[in-house]
Amino acid sequence: MMYEQQLQQLFEQPIMKIDVRNQASSGKAIEEERLEIVDLSAMSLDSLPNPSLNLATICKLDLSNNNLQNIPESLTARLLNMVVLDVHSNQLKSLPNSIGCLSKLKILNVSGNLIEYLPKTIENCRALEELNANFNKLRQLPENIGYELINLKKLSVNSNKLVFLPRSTSYMTSLKILDARLNCLRSLPEDMENLINLQTLNVSQNFHYLNSLPYSIGLLLSLVELDVSYNKITALPDSIGCLKKLRKLSVEGNPLALPPVEVVEQGLHAVKDYLCNKMNGGHQSPIKKKSWVGKLVKYRTFNGHVRTGAREEHEAFIMPDYRPIDALASPRYMGMFSPRRLFSPRTYFTN
Repeated sequence: MMYEQQLQQLFEQPIMKIDVRNQASSGKAIEEERLEIVDLSAMSLDSLPNPSLNLATICKLDLSNNNLQNIPESLTARLLNMVVLDVHSNQLKSLPNSIGCLSKLKILNVSGNLIEYLPKTIENCRALEELNANFNKLRQLPENIGYELINLKKLSVNSNKLVFLPRSTSYMTSLKILDARLNCLRSLPEDMENLINLQTLNVSQNFHYLNSLPYSIGLLLSLVELDVSYNKITALPDSIGCLKKLRKLSVEGNPLALPPVEVVEQGLHAVKDYLCNKMNGGHQSPIKKKSWVGKLVKYRTFNGHVRTGAREEHEAFIMPDYRPIDALASPRYMGMFSPRRLFSPRTYFTN
């Protein structure tokens, strides 16, 4: 009901929820009604009937829990005002290329199908905020999906056959939730630091495939939950010690050597303290070196806080034409924050 109220505000006209099953016995043509929400769910449909309504008036279409094997290109192309499309739990092997015509689409649910790939044209759905493609047979995502879907807040691709996430995924600056568990991921993108709004990251249960995490994971400054359980990870990156907002860390089911088991058993704070100390030289050679994170924290480039008595102020590293990290989250500045420059264990700031 809440979402229907949002749709009503969006279209500035009354929303009518029409259950087409209740129209079947009516002699009136469906086109006599001005439809906004159409429910065709759980009707055991093998194919879609020829529509006798104006498709351009539909803002939500529910085709879930049927036996659909395809969606006609011509039908999708005419859903010009579509905001929510739900086709979960069908027998779809692919999506129509014309899905790229849905310029107003905000929520797309294609979970529980047999889809092996998403059409490249999905990159044209730039208003998309939530994409649910769980429980399919996806082996890869469109290469440029992250560069185009800049408004995406939730990406759920769990229970597929993904071997990697495209590099462009790192540029989904609006993304808050990334769920890629139960896949075949070998690695994560190296330059994850641009995911400045990411709060939940779940890459658990990639089992014997995922054996390491990138150092850039320590720059996910909004991260609250991190689940890397049931993989083959032997060492957590030291940079995780910098995740000040992290409240939940799941690492069970990994052959962890660093941090040691006795540290992990003490909980999140002990793990973060251990990694932070290790990163700052507490577990290194007698020659004291400061890591890149220590230097950045010193100069407040982590949106840091300076306490002066009871007051809290924001400071930034003073330099000509300085821009915060948030403003540099674009491919143009990719080299400046490349993990190869910032995250290499051989790169240190000396006194």
